[in-house]
Amino acid sequence: MKGRLIALDHVQGREAAALMVDGRLDDILIETDKPRPGTIYRATADRPLKGQGGMILNTPDGTAFLRHGKGIAPGDALLVQVTGYAEDGKAVPVTSKVLFKSRYAIVTPNAPGRNISRSIRDDGIRDQLAEIAHESIGDRTYGLILRSSCANADAEDIAEDITAMVDLADQVMGSAAGAEPEVLLEGDGPHVVAWREWTAKATVETAQGSFEDHGVLDALEELTQPKVSLGPSGSMYVEPTRAMVAVDVNTGNDTSMAAGLKTNLAVAKELPRQLRTRGLGGQIVLDLAPMQKKERRTFESALRGALRNDPMETALVGWTLLGHFELQRKRERVALSEVLK
Repeated sequence: MKGRLIALDHVQGREAAALMVDGRLDDILIETDKPRPGTIYRATADRPLKGQGGMILNTPDGTAFLRHGKGIAPGDALLVQVTGYAEDGKAVPVTSKVLFKSRYAIVTPNAPGRNISRSIRDDGIRDQLAEIAHESIGDRTYGLILRSSCANADAEDIAEDITAMVDLADQVMGSAAGAEPEVLLEGDGPHVVAWREWTAKATVETAQGSFEDHGVLDALEELTQPKVSLGPSGSMYVEPTRAMVAVDVNTGNDTSMAAGLKTNLAVAKELPRQLRTRGLGGQIVLDLAPMQKKERRTFESALRGALRNDPMETALVGWTLLGHFELQRKRERVALSEVLK
């Protein structure tokens, strides 16, 4: 099937959302048993982590880690928001810079200012959005970011979205006072996140069994296997370990001088989708096919371009002495292998 399709269904009894692009699984969101990113707690400070500048907090869902704990004393109560998923045995990562994110607007109570996505360049649209923002947020001192999805949205829908987020911010910020840890706002589930983030025009299927009908279950089965075919260019193996994600690249039967670069460029194009759909993050080490050192820049440019449209924050760290290439990717999801045990 050509075009974009969003399927909302369940996998193993868990709420899930899948994005199919031209018949291929481009993204998948599956509910987990861990606290959702976006969840807001009233937490209490437990103890500082010496040498790291962070603070361990107590929440209703267990311990959390706040990276910047300067000025916070044990016993202090504060609002924090979950930023990602913790590795097994580690505290949930949180930030004190809470925000309220929806399809068109992001409200930032602790960061004043009105901003419009830089991807919206039409001056007329920007002026219209600035007017909508001014009328919707009123005299509140909250910060506001209008997202790129506003470019083609109805003015009334944008205004309603801003108002809803401002009202939600009022409700949560008004509950900040208190001494006991408490969940003040649950993070969004897969179906809401799909509506919030997958804003490009798409067909939406909500019927039970839509995953089977559109090949999502078959795609998930493929993702449980480490081997990824790159067509005539060869293959790669994507294997998560406790320390890192290892990616091994093979050229297959092609023994020509150009085989290494050709295969590595295919890896650059496919790797973001594989990491995204497998839910992999942290340290990623690529054992690429042999190529000349002068071709490394070409590979880096291709990988940087492929990652440009990927929603996960990924840093290109560089080359090791052994010739491996390293990435550092934010852990925003639980590995698919853990969710579908």
